[in-house]
Amino acid sequence: QLQVVTPRLFLLADLPAGDHAVLDGPEGRHAATVKRLRPGEAVLLGDGCGGLASAVVAGVGRDVVELTVVGRAVVAAPSPRVVVAQALVKGDRGELAVELATEAGVDALIPWTAARCVARWAGDKGLARWQRTAREAAKQARRAWVPPVAAPVTSRELAARVAAADCALVLHEAATTALAEVDLPTTGEVLLVVGPEGGITDDELDLLTAAGAQPVRLGPEVLRASTAVAGALGALGALTGRWRR
Repeated sequence: QLQVVTPRLFLLADLPAGDHAVLDGPEGRHAATVKRLRPGEAVLLGDGCGGLASAVVAGVGRDVVELTVVGRAVVAAPSPRVVVAQALVKGDRGELAVELATEAGVDALIPWTAARCVARWAGDKGLARWQRTAREAAKQARRAWVPPVAAPVTSRELAARVAAADCALVLHEAATTALAEVDLPTTGEVLLVVGPEGGITDDELDLLTAAGAQPVRLGPEVLRASTAVAGALGALGALTGRWRR
């Protein structure tokens, strides 16, 4: 049986204009010494903003890979756009949530400092960790789009984002409406709110619903804050047609 393998994706600040490209710096070192690329091997180059280039390895140095570009494509952004407001979770589960959300197709991430968050935001270092995690997860998933990570928001700031969205959903274990029962838009922005391990407070839920958010549940099980986002994004991918592109 023929096995089709998607070429590895490497990200560049800008795609090359001509038919020659070079992977150097950290990306070149990773390609040459970790992935051990060899001449003739096919790879993908991306700019993280929808642009892709197919290339073939022409030569490999110690920390550099020379490539020949053989094709180009522009991948349209998914519609509707799905933004996740992810409450901070302790330990490495915050990065796990970002990784799973990125692999499941999230278009943008907003860290949320909810009332019951045990974890505290680590300033610029925390933002850099989430951005790095999203970038690496996008490469692993061969995504043409790398989801941006915004600065953290308070509950009131999140309510303002809810009011501006075309559809806002709050994952909540006590919700009576299933996500599969919601009339989802086919365009615009869907904002998905995922609470912390301790749950969303009544005051927060009141604030978000007053701004226009709808509480929903995925199913009978209660998922962890770091894994619920992947299940919800999978459901949205199937229900909205985002996965039928």
